[in-house]
Amino acid sequence: MPSLNWIGKEAVEHHHKEVPYRLVHCDGDLSAGDTDAGNLLVQGDNLEALKALLPYYAGEVKCIYIDPPYNTGNEGWIYNDNVSSPEMRAWLGQVVGKEAEDLSRHDKWLCMMYPRLRLLRDFLREDGVVAVSISDAAVHLLKMLMNEIFGERNFIAEVITETNVRGQTYKAIARTHEYLLIYGRSEAVELAEISDLDRAFPYKDVRGGYELWELRNRNPRFNRANRPNLYFPLYAEPVPFEKDHHRLTLFRTSTSQIEIFPVDGDGTDGCWRWSQELIKKKVLDTDAPDLVGRMVRSGKWTVYQRARKNTKSAKSIFKGSEYLNEAGTTLLTSMGLRGKFDHPKPLGLIRTVIELATEDGDLILDSFAGSGTTGHAVLDLNKQENGGRRFILVEMKHDIAEKVTAERLRLAITGYDKGGDGTKPVPALGGGFRYCRLGVPLFNEFGDINGEVSFADLAAHVFFVETGLPIPAKAQVGNPYLGKHGEKAVYLLYTQGLEGTPREALGNVLTPDALVALPPSPEGFDGIRVVYAEGTTVSHDRLKAEGVVFKQIPYQIAGV
Repeated sequence: MPSLNWIGKEAVEHHHKEVPYRLVHCDGDLSAGDTDAGNLLVQGDNLEALKALLPYYAGEVKCIYIDPPYNTGNEGWIYNDNVSSPEMRAWLGQVVGKEAEDLSRHDKWLCMMYPRLRLLRDFLREDGVVAVSISDAAVHLLKMLMNEIFGERNFIAEVITETNVRGQTYKAIARTHEYLLIYGRSEAVELAEISDLDRAFPYKDVRGGYELWELRNRNPRFNRANRPNLYFPLYAEPVPFEKDHHRLTLFRTSTSQIEIFPVDGDGTDGCWRWSQELIKKKVLDTDAPDLVGRMVRSGKWTVYQRARKNTKSAKSIFKGSEYLNEAGTTLLTSMGLRGKFDHPKPLGLIRTVIELATEDGDLILDSFAGSGTTGHAVLDLNKQENGGRRFILVEMKHDIAEKVTAERLRLAITGYDKGGDGTKPVPALGGGFRYCRLGVPLFNEFGDINGEVSFADLAAHVFFVETGLPIPAKAQVGNPYLGKHGEKAVYLLYTQGLEGTPREALGNVLTPDALVALPPSPEGFDGIRVVYAEGTTVSHDRLKAEGVVFKQIPYQIAGV
């Protein structure tokens, strides 16, 4: 497979492994609504924020949507292509080294994107989906990058999204679109259909609206000759020529009934779309049967399925007012946030992505949160469907996160007056979120555990690096058992104490007595017990006999 190369690639290919694990601290004053709803807004560099969240959410995210910088040469992002940006020079100088002085804006953009995409991949479930908005300035680079990180075989679609009607003139052609690249974590991905809000059903019965889909298979390749099992009669009572929908039966129930076969328009024998077995499962004699017959002209009958579907398959072009950039700006303005964020994504775009990729209870992640459209879309879907999707948002800029992202989410949760007009209230969507900031790294510059790290923080990290999964439940002080996965049960002996306090006195050493006192493994477990502690006085032979693997902290904790 062709690969993408650029100056600085070797320096950033493994940079995601070198990013320190940080603590995450929540701020109750900036949180809103039900803070136990499972939603997070994290303020901080998204690379460090993703690394901090990884021990808790690795392999749990169903859908990632991001709207990263487009690499147009005009953005004001902190790692922009302005060589005079002190943040850009410092970050690239630290990570890439001296050759960073020769980077083009494309090199810099790729250096920024690669480790972030690499970390995002670790968040996805096996059936997870990632969707990235981008313009023609970097869609070619992004696609090769995504092929490399997510796998070309996991490419799902390159969607064109109509962003405006008039367009921005570019070399005599008005640009009116952007792109949405969609990839799966694996080939196990199945996308759903999306709501068809504009569908108008022409007919109604006691079960609601419906339309008619002909039961005869209209594909000329399918006929009586090659699908004889789908050629059989249905029965109806003879009626005068009219437009009413009449009951059908699968088997003749009276001598007056007529036979209806799947005959093509030219009179040749076709076949039905449904088998007799499937028709048996359909209820034909209720107040609202799933199959009906209709006399389309004297003596000529057609059989229809009553279709009640209010969804549709997504197309590779997203076109409509709900996808226009103007819709995003209009919504922010109506919430009193006009001028506080440039180019917010329209709610309809991200709603469509979430509908395609998720269902009730799934987790959605956006690490370039901006104005918070992704969180708003999740809240909106939950309200409409009485669902329980959750979101994690990460926004780098402090002022945007507090004054725009958090404020927008709060207004959506609690309700607001449209345009500040008290006569136009917008109902509350409900839900809630926790506002969080990044704290200190788990480990200090000497590789020791930071003095501010709690037992629960360290336990979550230890369990993740040992198993690759989030800890099953928050660790409790005094209980060294963290959980099990596969053939491993994980334990941690650690208590933070005053400098100079003997490790044995803190209970941070695996002694023979401490080994005996370890909580028992779950019933039926016959794997190994992995015990993390600052030291051990138990002999190697006894550890082996007890089925215990000892790992010393902090030196044998990955990520130090």
